[in-house]
Amino acid sequence: MPPDAAPPLPANPYNPFCWIAGSPAIGEGTWIGAFTLIDGLGGLTIGRGCNIACGAQILSHSTVKRCVSERSYDAIDKRPTEVGDYVFIGANAVVQMGSKIGHHSVIGAGAVVLEGAEIPPYSLVAGVPARVVRDLRDEVRAWSGGAA
Repeated sequence: MPPDAAPPLPANPYNPFCWIAGSPAIGEGTWIGAFTLIDGLGGLTIGRGCNIACGAQILSHSTVKRCVSERSYDAIDKRPTEVGDYVFIGANAVVQMGSKIGHHSVIGAGAVVLEGAEIPPYSLVAGVPARVVRDLRDEVRAWSGGAA
């Protein structure tokens, strides 16, 4: 490998162009797009049937305090992150450490779910910082032929 070449991404069963760090628990039937970062270093659970679009980042650790304190704070903060079942995370969205995303929710493209946020089930979330836009229960029920 040439000296300026990037090392290959670690192999994973989801997408050869995503990076999975640590050992996250990922549910059956979950799809992960290219150029995603799945950070399981601080504990990460992703439910079954999720779709994580290209460029999304799901984080479970942070080095912010260490960096801005000029390393006086010498720890790497870690908090478990949870993504429920059947959650769609849009392109380039960021889910920060310690967040809990309720089942059947949609995180809109480019949204930033702040550290420690708790998103209720069936939520449509958008923006920076991310906020709940509306409840999706009626739409999911209609899309599912009445069963939600």
